[in-house]
Amino acid sequence: MPDKHLSSQFDADLSLLSTRLLGMGGLVESQITHAIDALNTFDMELVERVVEGERRLNAMEIEIDEEISNVIARRQPAARDLRLLMAASKCVTNLERAGDEARKIAKRTRRIAMGSNARDINIAEIKVSGEMASNVLRRALDAFARMDTTAAEQIIRDDEAIDNEFRAFVRKLVTYMMEDPRAISKGLDYLFIAKAIERIGDHATNIAESVVYVVRGTDIRHEHRKQREHEVLRS
Repeated sequence: MPDKHLSSQFDADLSLLSTRLLGMGGLVESQITHAIDALNTFDMELVERVVEGERRLNAMEIEIDEEISNVIARRQPAARDLRLLMAASKCVTNLERAGDEARKIAKRTRRIAMGSNARDINIAEIKVSGEMASNVLRRALDAFARMDTTAAEQIIRDDEAIDNEFRAFVRKLVTYMMEDPRAISKGLDYLFIAKAIERIGDHATNIAESVVYVVRGTDIRHEHRKQREHEVLRS
């Protein structure tokens, strides 16, 4: 993740942080995969695995943030090194929140499975967006590990595809609920799941944005959103 420093211990500290952060990222990816699989199969074992895994993610967030604070206190980093540590802390927060979204998906899946006619709604868009969200998070973590701004910028652009799947599903869901008011409760559960997947994509995008911040010292968190809004208004 970082460049080499005069202090080999500082390099060791940063390497350990990188390993722990990527380990947390791997657990989040697993949580998302299990949550989407549970939605496809209504496997309650997977649901419980995701719900239980959330506790481990919370503990990892606290451990890594504490280590980041200790490194800052010991090394008093400046410039890019300080940006890196700040970005790592934000990355951990985004990973924990992505894990929260996976837990929401699992809990809503359990609720849907307990109802009747759980498979009545075609959830093709949810499945597609779930796979996309998991993939983009993996790519964001890889970009963070390598500090690859080119990959990070592509991830930021690709976030729109997940949003498009979400909007397509919402349109279909609204039509479905209007045609059958008895399905509103179940439809809302699926809506919450679709929104959770969209939020996972947003957290992955936040991680990608932090890569640009570390390397270039430029905060681009709102720039691409403004550009997107401008393009929509022009079309």
